[in-house]
Order: sequence, then C-alpha cells, then structure tokens
Amino acid sequence: MPEMHRISRFGLVNAYLVAEEDGLTVIDTMLPRSAGKVIAAAGARGAPIVRIVLTHAHGDHVGSLDELKGRLPDAEVIISARDARLLAKDMSLDPGEPRDKLRGSYPGTETLPDRTVEPGERIGSLEVVASPGHTPGHVALLDTRDRSLYCGDAYTTLGGVATPAKVNPLFPLVYMATWHRPTALDSARALRALEPARLAAGHGKVVESPAAAMDAAIARAA
Repeated sequence: MPEMHRISRFGLVNAYLVAEEDGLTVIDTMLPRSAGKVIAAAGARGAPIVRIVLTHAHGDHVGSLDELKGRLPDAEVIISARDARLLAKDMSLDPGEPRDKLRGSYPGTETLPDRTVEPGERIGSLEVVASPGHTPGHVALLDTRDRSLYCGDAYTTLGGVATPAKVNPLFPLVYMATWHRPTALDSARALRALEPARLAAGHGKVVESPAAAMDAAIARAA
C-alpha cells in the first residue's frame, strides 16, 4: 500500500503527504503558519516535496500556501481551474451555477498555481474527481494504486462521517461554509460510488473501509 501520512493542526484541520516515485505530494496546506510542520513531516520521510495540490480555495486549506511556496520554490502548485479563480479572489459565478452565496473564508494567495486541472486528469497516481458543492470547483483525489480517497471537505470525519449537505452538531463549520448543499450531496453520492478503500478528509481521522459510514452520512443528509 502506498504511504500516506496525515498532518493535523489542533486535531481539526488536515494536510496529507502522499509518496510518489519522484517525491512527495502535499494535499492542502492547512491554516497559516503550518508550513514548518509540513516540511518537518516530509523531512522525517527522507523525500522532497515536489508538488502541492489544493482540493479547494478555502482559507483552512490554502492558509500556508504562500509560506510553503516561499520555502519550496520548485514545488509545483496545482488546483482546479474553477477554484483557481477563487484563489485569485474572483468571486463571480458561472452561468448555470446555483446563485447561492459563496460561504466560508476566501483569503486568496499571492502564489499563483503552476498548473490547473480538470476532473479526469491525473496528478502522479492521483485521479482528479469532481466534487463541487462545498465550493464550485472543489475536487477530490483518488489514489489509483490503493483507492484511498482524499476528499477535502466533500466529507468530514470529525465527530463521525458526515457530508457538508447537513449540519453535524459535533462539527458544524464545514456545513456553514458550504456554497450549495444539494450539489454537495450529489458529490457525496458520486464519491461513494467510487468504492474507496479509505477516506481521508480535511477534518478528522482517516477512516478505513468507509462504505457503510458514507452510506449512513448520505442517508442522514437526504
């Protein structure tokens, strides 16, 4: 099984290191002042960080991007083409997108992405999977080697597996920051259909064999 390492701030916000043949992929950058923790975790694994992938543009996922890029200038920064606009603080909605309010923190970054991706593309071993709803361009990442699903905020596992389409009283923040909850529920169903072997969310612990818990979360939200 490929190596996955979860890095957590305050037990609330996660980033992940995923081992590839050419080095490490960082998924999300957590809150500001998290870069040192990410770099230390990579150093403990004796491999360079070669790319930084963002599931979406909320502040608790891009908070340390500028600091990380400053310390790792050769690392490739990747985000979906849609959320790249939110990273640049373009808050306009596309024709056909629900007119709901863009909720949550969009602080923007000085760092521009080196590459933008669309669903179906690959980033090393990771397949980009559309999962809009929490933000318009939110993506998940499916490791094609072992079917680990890095789902950003398309699910949370803090206080139990939940979707952002229905409030989880034990951790309501992701629900409160979700742009369009019906779309988020559709994305939760689409991710469940991938039959992931483990679920690695932006908030909470990694859940092994998550199918039943994902089913229950979808049922509660529906």
